[in-house]
Amino acid sequence: MNAQKRSARGEIVHDTGEQIIQTGLWYKILIGMALGISFGLLLSPYGADGLSYVINDADAKAKILSTISEWIELLGVIFLGLIKMVVIPLVTCSIILGIADSGNMAFVKKLGLRIVPYFILTTAISISIGLCAVNLIKPGMNFDQDRLNMAVESARAENAIKTQTFDDLTIPQRIANMIPTNPAKANVDRNMLHIVIAAIIVGLALLQIPTETTLPITNLCRSIQMVTMHIIGWAMQIAPYAVFGLLGKITIGLGLEALTSVGLYTLTVFAALCAMMVVYLILIKCFSDFSIREFLRGIREVQIIAFSTSSSAATMPVTIQAAEEKLGLRHEITRFIIPLGTTVNMDGTALYQAVAAVFLAQAFGVDLTLSETILLLITTIGASIGTPATPGVGIVVLATILAGIGVPAEGIALIIGVDRILDMCRTTINVTGDITAASIMNKWIK
Repeated sequence: MNAQKRSARGEIVHDTGEQIIQTGLWYKILIGMALGISFGLLLSPYGADGLSYVINDADAKAKILSTISEWIELLGVIFLGLIKMVVIPLVTCSIILGIADSGNMAFVKKLGLRIVPYFILTTAISISIGLCAVNLIKPGMNFDQDRLNMAVESARAENAIKTQTFDDLTIPQRIANMIPTNPAKANVDRNMLHIVIAAIIVGLALLQIPTETTLPITNLCRSIQMVTMHIIGWAMQIAPYAVFGLLGKITIGLGLEALTSVGLYTLTVFAALCAMMVVYLILIKCFSDFSIREFLRGIREVQIIAFSTSSSAATMPVTIQAAEEKLGLRHEITRFIIPLGTTVNMDGTALYQAVAAVFLAQAFGVDLTLSETILLLITTIGASIGTPATPGVGIVVLATILAGIGVPAEGIALIIGVDRILDMCRTTINVTGDITAASIMNKWIK
């Protein structure tokens, strides 16, 4: 897409993406990651315990560590706050414009009838890969029961994990509840599935109305989208410091021991995510116009930034830019599929949740039957759809899944230490899945 053909919205997508890529942000973020972990280990009582050489009083040292952790985390909190602030208007307006700007109901119908089953299929594949990996490796078997009990009791005492349960609804009632009868409440509750459905309905309605009538709404959406992308651009400038602070605080509080104690679980998730990446590359080879090498070269910056920020929403401008300018995908494909996929195509997140749920079931000695495993697969597909595209949300969704299989949600305390690293990995898979879907549909739908 050349500059003469870009719309104002296309320009802001391009400019935001270029700002992130051309400033070398990705390697600054990687440096921030390394420094954050090193700094945390230097000060952590479970690491080098650097403060013990100058302060002998345990209470004073704990107070100083708490203050240091709070300050270094500050930019991370600001970064996450900016991303959370814009994710709903960005996704909503992107989906509305992606549909409305196509100008063709038949095209949207054709695309929708293909992309929804595709998303469900790849999510099912990713969960199946995760279930196979965790049942083959069995990282939760023979887990240290003393460590398990300590983590659960600590989480219960601090009320750190909020347990949730599934509503006792029939399937027709669940389908009926998908209709966003109160969009304002959906925004307050951050119910992304309701928000996405509402955006799709508005976009489809705009296609049926004369352009001169819809112009104020589409112009408003374009303005909101441009503003939110500018805010993401600002947030990305502090991303290296945010990553330093977030990883530094986690490492100060947990040290290496908390990470190595669930090392086999971490390797299981990582191996399963790598297997899902192989599935994407096979799909690209068989069903797109790209070679595997071309595809990987075109999306490498997207993957690095997704890994660094743990947010597919923050990565969206770069994802769209790479899809349109480096892979040459049509904008009517990318600007519908990528914003939609950012919310409903969470293959990496779904895989992680399946592995984590079975790992904790193994650790607690809960035997899952075949029917319970199938139910877990179906539940995880439903839980992953509509997950907000911001860091750390997977833990909340996981608590809901655990409630459905009879595992104490407090067990999540075991894996919180490695969640930040795994969040980075699964976000990389999420955005790769979005571009894979766009690449396949670009060839499939002419």
